[in-house]
Amino acid sequence: MTAQTGTPGSITAVYKVSGMSCGHCEGAVSGEISELPGVSSVKAVASTGEVTVVSGAPLDEEAVRAAVDEAGFELVAKI
Repeated sequence: MTAQTGTPGSITAVYKVSGMSCGHCEGAVSGEISELPGVSSVKAVASTGEVTVVSGAPLDEEAVRAAVDEAGFELVAKI
């Protein structure tokens, strides 16, 4: 699901990530994705496995996948 947010020019995308089980996991995934160009915020929720990313433009899914892999987790799908 990709939707416009209240901030003009920003895109919100939600991804399903497997393997997150705690706050440390959330921080690792958030930290890696937040380093991608154009990302303004990231919220990872271990209990649901969902990661919400707000960016200035649509992100390349392979770049997001690589960031999640770098954190030690698996990107399952874009929701």
